[in-house]
Amino acid sequence: MAPTPTREDKFSFGLWTLGWEAQDPFGGPTRPRLDTVEAIHGLADAGAWGITFHDDDVFPFGSSDADRDKAIADLKGACDDTGLVVEMVTTNLFSHPVFKDGGFTSNDRDVRRFALRKVLRNIDLAAEVGATTFVMWGGREGAEYDSAKDIHAALERYREAVNLLGDYVTDKGYDIKFAIEPKPNEPRGDILLPTVGHALAFINSLERPELVGLNPETGHEQMAGLNFTAGIAQALYHGKLFHIDLNGQRGIKYDQDLVFGHGDLHNAFSLVDLLEHGGPNGGPSYDGPRHFDYKPSRTEDSKGVWESVRANMSMYLLLKERAAAFRADPEVQEALQEAKVLELGQPTLGEGESYNDLLADRSAFEDFNADAYFGGNGFGFVRLQQLASEHLMGARG
Repeated sequence: MAPTPTREDKFSFGLWTLGWEAQDPFGGPTRPRLDTVEAIHGLADAGAWGITFHDDDVFPFGSSDADRDKAIADLKGACDDTGLVVEMVTTNLFSHPVFKDGGFTSNDRDVRRFALRKVLRNIDLAAEVGATTFVMWGGREGAEYDSAKDIHAALERYREAVNLLGDYVTDKGYDIKFAIEPKPNEPRGDILLPTVGHALAFINSLERPELVGLNPETGHEQMAGLNFTAGIAQALYHGKLFHIDLNGQRGIKYDQDLVFGHGDLHNAFSLVDLLEHGGPNGGPSYDGPRHFDYKPSRTEDSKGVWESVRANMSMYLLLKERAAAFRADPEVQEALQEAKVLELGQPTLGEGESYNDLLADRSAFEDFNADAYFGGNGFGFVRLQQLASEHLMGARG
């Protein structure tokens, strides 16, 4: 039986996820729009802890001030009634035709100025509703043709925009940090800052890098053929995992946005193990929201939408149970020792050892028997993976 989620699990959902009307490039909607208040109450009943939203999720693009204020009041009232928190806010700079060449990096300067004003207004809203993370997904920041975009200039404009936003939250005294969400492609042919690594390098160029981290998404990294767990480990290593988007992805194809764990299950298992426990040698785990950025399949009706909400939380909790059993298994600990996974935590150089000391150590080179690794000195990684698989399948403890 699947565990029951509680508020302590810190599960959150974007209003655009369960509220997706299930349209795609080949067909229109298959479900009606889900009212914001209904969505918040339904999430609370399901055991969620928080919500996130784009501005356009709550009040349509171009709404009057009166309509905008009413929509915000309705959202805040529903959160007050249910106890759900608004943990993250983001801005839609990708749906309206004005953003067809991007927001921060559009070739059109007027569009860039409009995009910044839209974001600044939404940062004020984020502060008003108590959100502490502001995610930036540059879905239209890119190009289809190499000659269409001066990448050097585009990165300068990206940097200019993020620096300005950092100045704004600092001057306003807002308790808000930014999280860049990488993606390699779709909807653009190629998107700027396509992976965790690209985004980390960009952050280092900023005037206030301490305000900016990452919001990696499962499917976005796996679309590029990358290992999501490894990417998250690197984000944690650099202290830059400010937020995370969980979903499912099956291979290198379009962004599927499946329920978490309904794609690469082994990688979902290793990810939950990392988030909950850190690395085998210690290191940081993750204490932020477990945020689901998925889409209920187009085949589902309204009942299926809520089944998918519960499925995301159930999958995480089941994997959390399996990961805890994996960590506690003495045979796993013995296999980690055999595979020298724990030895990797030992510095290669001894305390105080210099390169001169290393050069003088004959056992490190002249007397080292490299030939012993031909047909011997195996690492036992297959056994370790089999133990992980058995725990994942519930075949052990």
